[in-house]
Amino acid sequence: MSTEEKSLHFIEQIIEDSLSGGFSQDKLRFRFPPEPNGYLHIGHAKAICLNFGLGLKYNAPVNLRFDDTNPAKEEQEYVDAIKTDLKWLGFEWAKECYASDYFQQLYDWAVLMIQNGKAYVDSQSSEDMAIQKGTPTQPGVDGPFRNRSVEENLALFEGMKRGDFPEGSHVLRAKIDMKSTNMLMRDPLMYRVLHRHHHRTGNNWKIYPMYDFAHGESDYIEQISHSICTLEFVMHRELYNWFLDQIANPNKVRPNQYEFARLNLNYTVMSKRKLLQLVQENIVNGWDDPRMPTISGLRRRGYTANSIRKFCDTIGVAKRENVIDVSLLEFCIREDLNKTAPRVMAVLDPIKLVIINYPAGKEEWLEAENSQEDESLGYRKVPFSGELYIEKDDFLEEANNKFFRLTLGKEVRLKNAYIIKGESVVKDADGNITEIHCTYDDDSRSGSGSEASQRKVKGTLHWVSIAHAIPAEIRLYDRLFSEESPDAQKEIDFKEFLNPKSLEIITGYIEPSLAEAKPSERYQFQRLGYFCVDNDSKTGALVFNKTVGLKDSWVKTEAKQ
Repeated sequence: MSTEEKSLHFIEQIIEDSLSGGFSQDKLRFRFPPEPNGYLHIGHAKAICLNFGLGLKYNAPVNLRFDDTNPAKEEQEYVDAIKTDLKWLGFEWAKECYASDYFQQLYDWAVLMIQNGKAYVDSQSSEDMAIQKGTPTQPGVDGPFRNRSVEENLALFEGMKRGDFPEGSHVLRAKIDMKSTNMLMRDPLMYRVLHRHHHRTGNNWKIYPMYDFAHGESDYIEQISHSICTLEFVMHRELYNWFLDQIANPNKVRPNQYEFARLNLNYTVMSKRKLLQLVQENIVNGWDDPRMPTISGLRRRGYTANSIRKFCDTIGVAKRENVIDVSLLEFCIREDLNKTAPRVMAVLDPIKLVIINYPAGKEEWLEAENSQEDESLGYRKVPFSGELYIEKDDFLEEANNKFFRLTLGKEVRLKNAYIIKGESVVKDADGNITEIHCTYDDDSRSGSGSEASQRKVKGTLHWVSIAHAIPAEIRLYDRLFSEESPDAQKEIDFKEFLNPKSLEIITGYIEPSLAEAKPSERYQFQRLGYFCVDNDSKTGALVFNKTVGLKDSWVKTEAKQ
């Protein structure tokens, strides 16, 4: 099914219904509204692709708005990282906005609500407020300050704004319904006192609006037509609309909130609080650790923007929560890199192979194609000599007929080179094989056109010439958690399920064509997987991150368990 023929998801259908009902297309406006209290993760990528995708589909502007209403948790570092991630994913926003841009307007609306008897200052402790708010099965009761006079409320709120009161002494609450079946409607908080430095407004404000108040009003200020949230905000929609009722002008666009199912990925945690915990406790090496589900971590690991967009498109937009298998994300990057990543040779677990009949001191530069998918990537020269590294598990001294790699008395082909035959081994005092000796067929060089070069053998091995090989640090990454749902069991700390084998650092040997490889460049190490040059890498000290294997090894692992 082509892109044009794809059926509409339910949010697109809502928009189509709005347009057919008379809503003007030139008034469509969307937004992506992250809170800058952490780095974006793969779950945010779904919301990004949804909102910006709608903007592209309907030729409508999409704002990037930072909901920066909590200076205790927000930092400029996160703002910068979010903008970097969005640009890397390939999206441009119409306006860069901040909830803090609207602090004065939000304050003025709060004053108006006090004047209209729709808000009051509560001086109870948070514990007392929680008690009088009731439970889901028991209605709340009016607090002792609910019927303060308008004049007293205005004076107290102004004092809160000036910084006359300590944190926790007063809050501003909306005056709605303490008996509502929706507990969020039981006089929710609108403002709290916070003597904190804000990354944009400095120390100008001593009070800060709560998310539920600021979010919908910010949508209204920006004239967002469709405010798209995840399903946990379904119960917030009634409050979203109530706050809009207090200030909305019938001649302006009134935002409407719609909810979709957020992305849940197995073997992963998506809570920014838990991800921050991993960073702060040095369990991972920062937000961009390649084991993290953050966009910056995926980028560092070698994921492409195209693969993440493809993943988000594949999983679609739904109304019901479900858990996506991380192997689908791995499939998307594998499919993308198969088309774009140049093929090279590297040996990660080496054993020495000596071709005993190869002329001493001789070396050749053999031609090798850079891609089997894209001819435009051309060819490169690879050095060959009589002493090579191959992978240890590509050799068995004794093997059955189902082993198609190198063994004594049988032939295999060296990729882009010659057919060799295992002859003997050299062992140390403990009986460990240290060298494999073989012979080669001089007429069997790949591409030579000779009859011997056309001879079929069952196995092909990758290799590197020892004299020309470049040592490199190879970081082998695996899933950060060994449990499919690491945060599902509330009585067990999610860190109990950390995978102790999520990172293994080894020294591998790569062909010399990679000597000048630059950070973020991606390659297929033939027969091993896809690898990306890490940010730590530099000439003479190369570092590669394993992005993903050539096949889904976890399917096999789980089948054995």
